[in-house]
Amino acid sequence: MRVIRFPSAAVVGRLARRDRARDPDVQRGARRIVRDVRRRGDAAVEAWMRRLDGIVPPFEVSGRELRDGWARTPRDVRAAIKLAVRHVERVARAQVPRPFRVDVTDGVVVEQRVRPIARVGCYAPGGRYPLPSTVLMTVTPARVAGVRDIVLACPRPDAVVLCAALEAGATQVLHLGGAQAIAALAYGTASIARVDKIVGPGSAWVAAAKTIVSADCAIDFHAGPSEVVVLAADGRPDWIAADLIAQAEHDPDARAILVTPSAALAARVRDEVKRRVGRSHPAAPALARNGAIVIARSRLAAIGIVNRLAPEHLVCDAADAPRCDAAGTIFTGAWTVPALGDYCTGSNHVLPTGGTARFRGGLSAADFVRTFTVQRTSRKGLRRLAPAAIALARAEGLHGHATSIEVRQP
Repeated sequence: MRVIRFPSAAVVGRLARRDRARDPDVQRGARRIVRDVRRRGDAAVEAWMRRLDGIVPPFEVSGRELRDGWARTPRDVRAAIKLAVRHVERVARAQVPRPFRVDVTDGVVVEQRVRPIARVGCYAPGGRYPLPSTVLMTVTPARVAGVRDIVLACPRPDAVVLCAALEAGATQVLHLGGAQAIAALAYGTASIARVDKIVGPGSAWVAAAKTIVSADCAIDFHAGPSEVVVLAADGRPDWIAADLIAQAEHDPDARAILVTPSAALAARVRDEVKRRVGRSHPAAPALARNGAIVIARSRLAAIGIVNRLAPEHLVCDAADAPRCDAAGTIFTGAWTVPALGDYCTGSNHVLPTGGTARFRGGLSAADFVRTFTVQRTSRKGLRRLAPAAIALARAEGLHGHATSIEVRQP
């Protein structure tokens, strides 16, 4: 891991690296696949799945396969999945926006109504590791929000992923991955009905495809490789090193950073990481490429660096948490292990990356509903509001607006 002492704003900006989904070659390739699926439908999906993943039809997973996956999953894992589902449900129920009614003024009422999205596509990666936890984090809040059709797409759903899909409540599971899966979900084919929204993380190709289709199909956000920032002035070096290594093992492009005002702690954590991570360790590529220990001039400067990074996962002391206002999720206190949040605290682990936590939070049940207003004005309310509305319409030069109000005046 690199050690960076007193970084400039430019250096901090480079640490908040961009992921490969923004690579022009990836974008061109993803656009080609999306365009082909839009034009040729099922034939294109089959061709790209054969070529890129060696997967052949049928792409839909049967109910029997789902039940078989559940049966082949070890009992302790099934119990863990059930626990995680219960906890995600509890948090998700609190996240659903509530309907309300406001009496704005005498004779004017505005209501908010909340309705679930009808059909949602949830993507679960099928790369280095099976990720049943991602299935739980995308499918469960959709079900809690009341989504009728929840389609899970995963290129290689093994037994534990199928078990998670069954427990979380997916209504359909597809052996589909990559940009071709995103295109099929967004635009539909003869055998795959289009969805209204696509959520979930994936490869650079998946992320690029989600961006491409977002003009026609809603998406959650652009999710890049995993990242963690630990903010600490003191603490146990072995615990800090363990948290950095845990997130780095996700992906060679993952990012793991310690920000500290203590040079002594920085040295101890660096030594601990070296002791634990050899060349063959799964976290080694990410730590070599994107791992860093940043030494700040002061605790306040360290907090400023963290806020500029706006990381997906932030680990910090409870005392510092109130001043950290840009992160996908914050873990406070020595016993709040980030890996718990990856699985079963109930908080969603589908989170913004690459600094996008500056303007949005993680996936929630609120992402699976739409809110709209219903307005009602009585004759008395019209008389009360008409002068202001007419004045504003005339100021904008929209005389037809003004007339539509005036013709209703007694």
